[in-house]
Amino acid sequence: MNSSHLSLLQLTDLHILPAPEITLLGINTEYYFNRVLKHAFTQSIHYDALLISGDLAQSPCKATYQRILHKIEEYHLPTFCLPGNHDDYTLMQDVLETSLVSCKKHVILDPWQLVVLNSQILKSEGGYLEQTELAFLEKCLEENRSLFTLIAMHHNCLPCGSAWLDTMQVKNSDEFLALVARYPNVKVITTGHIHQEMNKKFGEVAVFGTPSTCFQFTQNSTDFAMDTAPPGYRIIQLHDNGEVTSEVHRIDTVLSELEITSEGY
Repeated sequence: MNSSHLSLLQLTDLHILPAPEITLLGINTEYYFNRVLKHAFTQSIHYDALLISGDLAQSPCKATYQRILHKIEEYHLPTFCLPGNHDDYTLMQDVLETSLVSCKKHVILDPWQLVVLNSQILKSEGGYLEQTELAFLEKCLEENRSLFTLIAMHHNCLPCGSAWLDTMQVKNSDEFLALVARYPNVKVITTGHIHQEMNKKFGEVAVFGTPSTCFQFTQNSTDFAMDTAPPGYRIIQLHDNGEVTSEVHRIDTVLSELEITSEGY
C-alpha cells in the first residue's frame, strides 16, 4: 500500500450479457470490459482496490456474474461491487463473494473509509436511497469521524447536464446531500449510470461520474443519444491528508460498430 495515498480503480456500466458472443447496440460489451481492464493494468500504478459501480449485467443471470468474477480474479485485487438498475442484487451477492471480491457496503482503508450505497429502484431506471441506506451512511459517518470518506453509488446525485439522464438521478438527492453536508469527513462521491465523464463539486466534496466500459452517452443531450467516444475508467487517488485527485483514462479505439442511431436499449 502506498504510504501517501490509496489508488482506487473505478469501472462502471459493464452491461455484460448472458453469453460472451452476444452484442448490445452492436457492441460486444464483454470484449470491451476485458480490454478496459487490461488497459488499466498497463498504467504504472499500484491499485489498492477496484470499485465496480453498477450495471455489471445487462440481463442478469448466474453465468454472467460468474464470468465477470473469473475475469476480475485474474488481477488479484480487492474488489467491491454495487448494483445498478440493470442488476439482480441478490444474485450478485450470491456469486460475487470470494476472498477478494464482494458486495461489501463498508470498507476501512485507513485513513479512509468507503461507504457503498444501493440506489436501485426495482424495475425502474431511476435512483433512490431508501431510509435504511441513509441511516447506514449516517452510522458510518458518525462512528468514523476521524476517517476521510468516499461514497459510491450507481446513480448520479447531481445533474450531469443531459436532460433525459437527469430524470433518473437519485430522486431524494436533496436529502442525501443535506446529510453529506453535515459531515466534513466526506471528501468524494463517485457514481456510474451516466456513461460519461463528470467532474463537479458539492461544497468541498468532489462528485464524479465515470465513463462506461462499453458505449457512451452524448454529453449535454436533451434526448437519448450516443457517441463513439471510447470506453474508459477512472483512477481515484485518496491522499492521506484528505485530498482527492482523479483522472479518466480511455482505451485507444473508436466504436465504429456502435448502432449510434438507436433510440434506446
